[in-house]
Amino acid sequence: MKIPANNAVSVIQDGRNAWKIIEDITSSPNQEDAFFVMNLKDIVKQYEAWVNTLPNIKPYYAVKCNDSEIVLKVLSALGTNFDCASKGEIGKVLSLGVKPERIIYANPVKQISHLRYAKSVGVNLMTFDSCSELYKIREYHPYAKLVLRICADAADSQCPAMGLKFGIAPHMAHTLIKLASSLNLDIIGVSFHVGSGCRENQAYKRALDYAKDVYEQCRNYGFDIELIDIGGGFTKESFENMSSSVLEGICEHFPFFKGSFIAEPGRFFVTNAYTLATRIHSKRIDKSSHMYYINDGLYGSFNCLLFDKAEVLPIPLKKHSGPMHKSTIWGPTCDSLDLITQNFPLPEMSLGDWIIFDNMGAYTITTSTNFNGFEQPKVHHFADKETWDLLKDIIPDIFTFETAPSWFKANEKIIM
Repeated sequence: MKIPANNAVSVIQDGRNAWKIIEDITSSPNQEDAFFVMNLKDIVKQYEAWVNTLPNIKPYYAVKCNDSEIVLKVLSALGTNFDCASKGEIGKVLSLGVKPERIIYANPVKQISHLRYAKSVGVNLMTFDSCSELYKIREYHPYAKLVLRICADAADSQCPAMGLKFGIAPHMAHTLIKLASSLNLDIIGVSFHVGSGCRENQAYKRALDYAKDVYEQCRNYGFDIELIDIGGGFTKESFENMSSSVLEGICEHFPFFKGSFIAEPGRFFVTNAYTLATRIHSKRIDKSSHMYYINDGLYGSFNCLLFDKAEVLPIPLKKHSGPMHKSTIWGPTCDSLDLITQNFPLPEMSLGDWIIFDNMGAYTITTSTNFNGFEQPKVHHFADKETWDLLKDIIPDIFTFETAPSWFKANEKIIM
């Protein structure tokens, strides 16, 4: 069975994994374009890991990370809420049937037209971090439920220094709290973001210490704080350590808190679910270098190298014998900055060979462009029977079968 590239999830009956599916797709003589393969089971497993480890912290998925309709539908069906940063993201989530109460407008600096839109559709929960934002909210959304964002940067993260752009210093928070009180606005929560892809174990614990101080300041001004938002920064690799830091911080600083804790994970859910397949269309070899040119690059799916500080590992799909050579991989555009990796050891490869990149689900699809007229890769989605069994009754419209499998009940509908 060839897995189509569309907004349906093909149910795999024979145990194939992403690599086997890539081999099937690339075996077609007409397949030349780069493409993604997405394993839905990986997203479900990450959701299960979250609720098993942090059951009392409600995830609000960061839509900016990967706004695939399939991803949004599945996470919504599982019970995840959503962190949106714009009118467009809010509209997309609402169009899938998500209630506005399940959205936090987590952009501390909002365009007026977007703020008006949020009010018109009933999205009331939102962050802020400045006096000007409070005046704006008073005029255009005066009954919003406000979450004060503070600066709490980790010492080490994949995308550091969030505090340069967002979040007020905790010791200055009283100025915003006092102003909100005078404007009769309603602060109901405190939030922070330690940095995307956090690598410092104590970052969340320290941030919760800051949040507790601001929480107390809000209470002193008469605000009823019912929500603490611990932001994002979680990865699959560091989740155990970071979640321990979160739980320790909550135990130490909010032992008697009666409100709710939420978080804004993005890459945690989607990074490992996506595998990218690229094809060598040109090569150049001399004494000092092996250069390969593939059909996706920095202006496409690999923009994560520039904007997300990602690291990628090129893996040849076909096994090669022979010596390894220091190799450079270029993207397809006319820009010499379109460099994917340099001096990486690879065997000598040929035109038409495929190079695979794992863990490509975060900040790739949503931030890619069509620069130089190169189209963005299509996505082939698949799931195993176990995942289908879990989701078939909640979102049956996303699944498809080539033929009815032996375990498929005769009275159940096959979506083609």
